[in-house]
Amino acid sequence: MRNMINRFMKSEEGATAIEYGLIASLVAVAIVAALTALGGGLKGVFTTITTSL
Repeated sequence: MRNMINRFMKSEEGATAIEYGLIASLVAVAIVAALTALGGGLKGVFTTITTSL
């Protein structure tokens, strides 16, 4: 039993999955922030096009 606990504590397989999850969440936050920043500009472009038509 003690041997199993020691192997579990030394295992790093789950740490890699957590790191990939954190990276994916940071990328998602960056994409949302970029789309939010561009949203106002795109609205202005489409309003100009609509007015011109």
